[in-house]
Amino acid sequence: MENDYKALTNSAELLKVLAHPVRLCIVRGLLDNGGCNVTFMQNCLDMPQSTISQHLQKLRSVGIIEGERNGLEINYRVVNNKVEKIIKALEI
Repeated sequence: MENDYKALTNSAELLKVLAHPVRLCIVRGLLDNGGCNVTFMQNCLDMPQSTISQHLQKLRSVGIIEGERNGLEINYRVVNNKVEKIIKALEI
């Protein structure tokens, strides 16, 4: 058994952030579309922009996604390969 608690803690934090249906939906949508902006997500999820932004902040805080500014909008994409494998394993 490994005692690498730092790696295990990082993995647990990643899973905690993903353990929300809206965040899973956002990540799956980003993977399916290769990335998108908040307005696109807002239209797909039928949620307020502020709610989506809060979820994006959580995903950004653990390095699951990154945003790239393009004029007035920010396009988000998944940058963590582990997350892509997790989503595929969940078959969602």
